[in-house]
Amino acid sequence: MTDTRKQFDVVVLGAGVVGVTTAYWAQQAGLSVVVVDRQPDTGLETSYANGGQVAVSHAEPWANPAAPQKILKWLFDREAPLLFRPRLDWTQWWWIAAFLTNCTPRRTADNIAKLVRLGLESRDLLQDIRQRETLEYDQRTAGILHFYRNAREFEAALHTADIMRRHGCQLEIIDQDRLTDIDPAFVHCKKSVVGGTYSAADESGDAFKFTRALARVCESRTVKFLFGSEAVALHRDPAGKRILGVEIASPDGFRTLSGRDVVVCLGSYSAPFLRPYGIRLNIYPAKGYSVTIPTDSSHSCPTTSLTDDEHKLVYSNLGDRLRVAGTAELSGYGRQIDYRRCDRIVENVRGLFPMAGDFNKAQFWAGLRPATPSNLPYLGATVYDNLWLNTGHGTLGWTLAPGNAKRVVKLITDRL
Repeated sequence: MTDTRKQFDVVVLGAGVVGVTTAYWAQQAGLSVVVVDRQPDTGLETSYANGGQVAVSHAEPWANPAAPQKILKWLFDREAPLLFRPRLDWTQWWWIAAFLTNCTPRRTADNIAKLVRLGLESRDLLQDIRQRETLEYDQRTAGILHFYRNAREFEAALHTADIMRRHGCQLEIIDQDRLTDIDPAFVHCKKSVVGGTYSAADESGDAFKFTRALARVCESRTVKFLFGSEAVALHRDPAGKRILGVEIASPDGFRTLSGRDVVVCLGSYSAPFLRPYGIRLNIYPAKGYSVTIPTDSSHSCPTTSLTDDEHKLVYSNLGDRLRVAGTAELSGYGRQIDYRRCDRIVENVRGLFPMAGDFNKAQFWAGLRPATPSNLPYLGATVYDNLWLNTGHGTLGWTLAPGNAKRVVKLITDRL
């Protein structure tokens, strides 16, 4: 084992959208930064082919008063939007127990309020980054339309929308006729939709392209990226109060990376990585799927980013392709693709928008969302003076990344 001679101000573990935005704000604060990731480049795990929404309006957590009844209904349905596969794993059952405690009306309302506040702050900062750095990532600023096919679900959504509006998320309640005004692609299927909510301020785009583009900005400003390097251990001081270094494994062997502060942005892997050091994070991987459908001028593709409540799917138009993502499996850390679930997504898209793209060339992907029972991320200090958390963002990773990253960096610099 050899020690690296360079000591950085901040070591960021993880080069997804959360880790890269953390590195960006740390560099902006004048700190020297190194980012460590086991992949050969940035954004190759959960940030790679996600739904592409920057959605403050998606702040309703999975844990809500209606969730337990739905989960019981879906328990034995292999095509259910939320699929639970029980395992002999105490972390899975710990997560489920905490999830159920967050399903009360009071906790749901509290979690919505916190997520909306974080989301509004973060969306503003994303726009600030985009303008300052002139980033291009197939972004669209046409808002997000959340549509409902079930009258009861739509009625329940009005209460949630009211909570969001009270905390600053501007949502418009829309009827069938307004659907086609917002997106003409609904012209052939609007009768199957009972209504929806529309957030004109929300956005969409390719999170992978955003992460790559921002990483290149960071690299041009002396941020160092160590790819193909996996963080395997933390070295603590004898008193157990500080982290002295991060042991990393790469093709060249093992070495210890020194940093004054360490920020953990490892997504679903944050919990098992930190457990040996007395930090228990209630994060469990929720495997989600995405389908990317090529499209061109001959197709009739939605131009507005959409959320289909019944099937828990989101749609984002990324220029020459339509990204449709969603569903969740609580089944451990495996990333194997269940092609039946992907085919089901394609069927749903084709049923609504039969001319949306070239369905025969659809590409499938699966990634692990780092879900917490409340949907609130872990953000801030730990029991170690210089170890920080920015992880557990679930389905809102890109939505919350710019704001949460800046918050963590401020906590670090405030201690200097």
